[in-house]
Amino acid sequence: MTRLPVKSGKAKVAPRAAKSKPAAFVYVLGSFHKGRYISYVGWTNDVTQRLAKHNNGTGARSTRGRVWTLLHTEPFKTRNEAMSREWHLKRDRAFRKKLMDAVRATR
Repeated sequence: MTRLPVKSGKAKVAPRAAKSKPAAFVYVLGSFHKGRYISYVGWTNDVTQRLAKHNNGTGARSTRGRVWTLLHTEPFKTRNEAMSREWHLKRDRAFRKKLMDAVRATR
């Protein structure tokens, strides 16, 4: 068996753009329904399109039949980071309550 000589040297790497577009977003929606304020947390690649789906009744089942407003968004480089943050926000009721209280104060 003969071995081929290995060329040593550095591999050329393409230069990265200064700012990369976020791959995913975490969002918090709010709605006033049946006399109470409720919130919803999710993740998506396109916040505008996702909000439209929720308001058209084709989003998540728990969001159907309500008018939603966007309360908060956070951009992330990877889908996994966004999903992790979504998990934490769904359990952080104090943060969501603070967002809803801010909305109530503006009404």
